[in-house]
Amino acid sequence: MKIAIYGREFNNTALPYVQQVFDCLMQFGIEPYLYDKFSQFISGKIFFPKKLQIFRNHNDIKGQVDVLVSLGGDGTILDTVTLVRDSGIPVIGINLGRLGFLASINKDEIASAVERLVNKQFSIDSRDLLRLNSESNIFGDENFALNDVIIHRRDNSAMMLIHAYLNGEFLNSYWADGLIVATPTGSTAYSLSCGGPIVFPRSENFVITPVSPHNLNVRPVIISDSHTLSFELEGRSSKYLISCDSRTEVIDCSMKFNVKKADFQFNLIRLNNESYLSTLRNKLLWGIDTRNY
Repeated sequence: MKIAIYGREFNNTALPYVQQVFDCLMQFGIEPYLYDKFSQFISGKIFFPKKLQIFRNHNDIKGQVDVLVSLGGDGTILDTVTLVRDSGIPVIGINLGRLGFLASINKDEIASAVERLVNKQFSIDSRDLLRLNSESNIFGDENFALNDVIIHRRDNSAMMLIHAYLNGEFLNSYWADGLIVATPTGSTAYSLSCGGPIVFPRSENFVITPVSPHNLNVRPVIISDSHTLSFELEGRSSKYLISCDSRTEVIDCSMKFNVKKADFQFNLIRLNNESYLSTLRNKLLWGIDTRNY
């Protein structure tokens, strides 16, 4: 099995766990591909007996690796979306962060997780993505998102007015700080903190969630992912922010754009003892009576 490893910078408390990942891979005779910038960061901090192969972008691993391992939290996994793209390479996340809906392997499960990964004792959980299309081709060929596409006011601007259309038909005008279009995967992210519902994967839906709406009778809406959403912006400011997951650009209020389902999926690895329900219960503390603590 050929494995690639991606990670961000982290503090020294995570070093023993990262070393454990490399040690476990070495026990199975696997020499992983290592992301260039991550390799530079861990140089001199992590020991591996051989010089590792380096990758810099999606072209370097497409057709070359079987699995990509993400070391970090959910934000780190979101970074890997632009690396695997439409290659179908499955991703598994080892959680060195906090909550971790996507990066579901805990630090104390590293050894068993690597063993099951190498022995192919896992299933694939395919997740839908959003694609953002605009006149100016903002985000270039990275115009897709696993969690959400977010339209947001800048810090120095007043409330914005977002006109939303569903398949060309007027849906609503949102007076708000912003608007979130979330996938089922993203329904447990920013959308959830703004009052949006939890949507199960493979529900074939998207969620439209306003951010701090001025018109209080406006509530989150669930729509079929076969629809296309288009937007027009108004407000006192001429510039606003738009995000695809963690990638953000400044846009002009005159720009028109639409959001729809992408034509490829992102593959998450789920080990045999995992399920989406167990992840929800563990992360959101469902079924736990806090009066006992």
